[in-house]
Amino acid sequence: MISIVTVAVQSIEQKIAEELGVREGQVKAAVDLLDGGATVPFIARYRKEVTGALDDAQLRTLEDRLRYLRELDERRAAILESIDSQGKLTEELAEAIRAADTKARLEDIYLPYKPKRRTKAQIAREAGLEPLADGLLTDPNTDPQAAAAVFVDPEKGVADAQAALDGARAILVERFGEDADLIGELREKMWSEGYFSSKVRQGKETEGAKFADYFDFAEPFTKMPSHRVLAMLRGEKEEVLDLTVEPEEPSDEPKVGPSDYERRIAQRFGITNEGRPADKWLQDTVRWAWRTKILLHLGIDLRMRLRQKAEEDAVNVFAANLRDLLLAAPAGTRATMGLDPGFRTGVKVAVVDGTGKVVNTHTIYPHQPQNRWDQSIDELAKLCAAYSVDLIAIGNGTASRETDKLAVELIKRHPELKLTKAVVSEAGASVYSASAFASQELPELDVSLRGAVSIARRLQDPLAELVKIDPKSIGVGQYQHDVSEVALSRSLDAVVEDCVNAVGVDVNTASTPLLTRVSGITAGLAENIVNHRDTHGPFRSRSALKDVARLGPKAFEQCAGFLRIRGGDDPLDSSSVHPEAYPVVRRILSKTGIELRELIGNERVLRKLRPEDFVDETFGLPTVTDILAELEKPGRDPRPAFKTATFAEGVEKIGDLKPGMRLEGVVTNVAAFGAFVDIGVHQDGLVHVSAMSKNFVKDPREVVKPGDIVKVKVLEVDIPRKRISLTLRLDDEVGGGRAKPAGGGGGERRGGQPRKGGQPKRREPAGGGGSMADALRKAGYGR
Repeated sequence: MISIVTVAVQSIEQKIAEELGVREGQVKAAVDLLDGGATVPFIARYRKEVTGALDDAQLRTLEDRLRYLRELDERRAAILESIDSQGKLTEELAEAIRAADTKARLEDIYLPYKPKRRTKAQIAREAGLEPLADGLLTDPNTDPQAAAAVFVDPEKGVADAQAALDGARAILVERFGEDADLIGELREKMWSEGYFSSKVRQGKETEGAKFADYFDFAEPFTKMPSHRVLAMLRGEKEEVLDLTVEPEEPSDEPKVGPSDYERRIAQRFGITNEGRPADKWLQDTVRWAWRTKILLHLGIDLRMRLRQKAEEDAVNVFAANLRDLLLAAPAGTRATMGLDPGFRTGVKVAVVDGTGKVVNTHTIYPHQPQNRWDQSIDELAKLCAAYSVDLIAIGNGTASRETDKLAVELIKRHPELKLTKAVVSEAGASVYSASAFASQELPELDVSLRGAVSIARRLQDPLAELVKIDPKSIGVGQYQHDVSEVALSRSLDAVVEDCVNAVGVDVNTASTPLLTRVSGITAGLAENIVNHRDTHGPFRSRSALKDVARLGPKAFEQCAGFLRIRGGDDPLDSSSVHPEAYPVVRRILSKTGIELRELIGNERVLRKLRPEDFVDETFGLPTVTDILAELEKPGRDPRPAFKTATFAEGVEKIGDLKPGMRLEGVVTNVAAFGAFVDIGVHQDGLVHVSAMSKNFVKDPREVVKPGDIVKVKVLEVDIPRKRISLTLRLDDEVGGGRAKPAGGGGGERRGGQPRKGGQPKRREPAGGGGSMADALRKAGYGR
């Protein structure tokens, strides 16, 4: 067993290296660091020499594959032990198990040896019918009835020849269905040629109208986008659709003769139809094995494979959108007023200073039924003047457009205040408001006012505020409630960790949730840092972090480079240069002969230095190059500059939209089928992937990402269904509800080929699926 484990570990590193296209030594070094407790951000930023400069994306892939392959090895060891305990483990079988490179292949091999309930085949073997099955298979010249008569034995439960033949068939069916090589071959064939189809359940047409695109639908497995798979599965879950896994394209034409799958099974076991006595019985056995056992087994496998692939794609979309949202442009340390819109309950107002500290809260009633419009503007103006407010952040929920109009009038009436407004996504604000952390952070405020505070702060620094919310509640996902909770959480947590550490964290102002996302800092350690800060005052140096309870050398190593101390004792503490590399900076100072404060930001001096001159046994060229770049622009923020969109005046509700209008908007969400854009009318419009460019677009994120400000043209407005169709191609002609590219070409072709037997054409569901992605619901579609 020791040799098996050793081989497995070696194969893991070799396999990952091949997949990543890097050296095995790089993978081994990264694995050792991960096993030693290092985080991906730390390894990517501060251990480039050790790993050969593997970046964070490569390391995340490595981490995922390492987890999968280790789980595979654990399962492999359990299977070897199980078969060995049965006394059936041969060297050939052990070698096949060791060579299995996927969980599916491993389970295929294990299937014949997997403990199970007494099957018909097992009962038949106990009745002594295996020689009958073997005899008919090896010598088809044998007459089945005559051969079976010999095995009749009522005491063993074999009442007659037919019972004997039924038992023999059960043995062969199980044998055919448990042949690992055959099952693997048929599975891949079915994956490449099979279809996923759906039909509406009788009487569900009206109730399940939102799934209308799938009432009679079929598409090849390999061409199905994730949103369509998840939509169909949701339709099945809501008992509207019946789903079928088809081994080939569905057709109303009756099938004649054995299928290609049956022929492959027969070929595998040397079964041919030459008119011999047992040939028909064997052919029927093959057909029975395919239809009652193998097809069922593969159908379950491929449904799972479809779901897993769709979930993986959906998680990737969510993760990519979350990354863009977290790394959106921060407005910075500017006094901000947050407005949480509402009608009857009023607009909640919160003013925060440049550090995010709440300095005032209020509620105004500008909208129906109170309609205190002028009074509300006066109250807001007084607050803005009193606290030198620069920015107004408006939540994008109910009454958002009306409240935005209020802000427009405030700015017009009081130009002396020099205000700038921006509409902010309030997704997750209510979750934050009711959270335990919000109660701890803002104990004196009512839950309703905490939302306004969150809206203001997320304009100042989206990353710092959004980390306080469960990533799944931020609302930039696609079918997020239909995917694996574990996979989604793991992926989103990795995104948040990468984003937080890429930007860096001011240790003297960061909240506990933000500190928890820093490399090497646990939730308990984050609380200890905040408590130490509250008790002893702001940290003056990174080295002072070592005085925090339970922050040992390992935690300090992992977190120090990502924590910033502004205005501290050592200017390097506000940079991303790790304390362990400060000696390198000292050597640079010695060579240049100038003071540190003089060197930092001095491009003229720094660009004349050769990184090679400062390399030593510990710090190689990559690290020295990073240090020089950081000294040139210390503490630089990788996020873009802050800017706002301007909504068109007079366009306040969906009824104000007309085809052909050109508008400015903000991308709120990106899905596999397109992007949603807020144009200021309460419902986000959809730019389908086919309307994004004149060139083919495979991934909408190649064109836009959440937070982008874009110019769009209105193609079609469906007021009853609250749907808005937009295009990014501003020279498109509008007509018949479909964009017509002025220059020809462009985009992904929608629709599919007609189904055989006169079936309706397969259509791509508008907006990405009949069940409506969570993004669609958020945008107001299908309400």
